[in-house]
Formats: sequence, C-alpha cells, structure tokens
Amino acid sequence: MSNNSMVSSVENERVLVLERVFDAPRDLVYEMFKDPEHLKRWWGPRGWEIPVCNVDFRPGGVWHYCMKCVDQNLGQFYGMESWGKAVYKDIVEPKTINYTDYFSDAECNTNENMPSTEVTLEFIDLDGKTKLVNRGEYVSAEALKTVMDMGMLQGITETWDRLEERLNEVK
Repeated sequence: MSNNSMVSSVENERVLVLERVFDAPRDLVYEMFKDPEHLKRWWGPRGWEIPVCNVDFRPGGVWHYCMKCVDQNLGQFYGMESWGKAVYKDIVEPKTINYTDYFSDAECNTNENMPSTEVTLEFIDLDGKTKLVNRGEYVSAEALKTVMDMGMLQGITETWDRLEERLNEVK
C-alpha cells in the first residue's frame, strides 16, 4: 500500500473533488482511462470485474460497461451486475477527460431514476509522477449525499488502489 492516499473535499455542497498522486508518467495514467484493455483490469471496487467494456473514446462517444461482483465474501452483492455509461464531452490528451456519467442497462439505455454526474478528470504532470484530480458535479446536494451513503468513497479508494497496482504492473 502506498502512502499516496486520496484527498477528498466537497465544494458548493454538490461537487465532490478527489485527488491522488500516482508514481507513473502522465501519458500512462491517461492511457489507463481510455484503453478498454486497461480499464477492464482496474475499474471498480475490489471483488468486482468488468465483463463488458466498450469504449468509443472521442467527444460524443460512449463508454458502456458492466461491473459484476465475483467475490462471494461480499455477501448480498455477489453475482450482482451494475451497468453504467459515460458520454464523452471534451477530451484533451493527455490533460483532461470530461464526460457525463449515467446508470444504464445492458442495452445502454439511461436509467432516468438515477441522477447523472458531470465528471472532469485532470491529469497534472509532476516531474514523472501524475496528480489525478476527479471533479464530480452532482445535480443536487441530496444526490451527492445519496452516493456518499452508498459507500462511494470506499469504492473509489479501492478503484484507485487497483489503478495504482495496474500502473505498477505495466510501467
């Protein structure tokens, strides 16, 4: 476990900002977010796999994925599938990725009952290391509270731990 822990803060009651420094070059960290072969190996909390991961990495393109719980120790979540889709808006390689994050189904239909999130990822070069800043803008303070109550911070922490492990494998 590295000492590069995640820092989180909330702005305007509905913007969640997450920051973490990864000991890997910016181009490689950026690549982790655009290449489905990489994404499949680290996206999602521990005990979850990505059996479906379709990425059309361009403005207007869609990333459609399924997270499936494969760890029996996670009890009620075991065997559960969670579908999501991201619609890319602005992409500036290797600096930023901006997208809208939705809950969806296997056919890529948006789940209108769940709030979408505006996400901006910023990749900052720190002399061979990379500071990743994830800004998630929710529709309301209530929507942010809902995902926080669902345990999102732990999920993102585990996801970024897995990202770090993947970076260490390939760099």
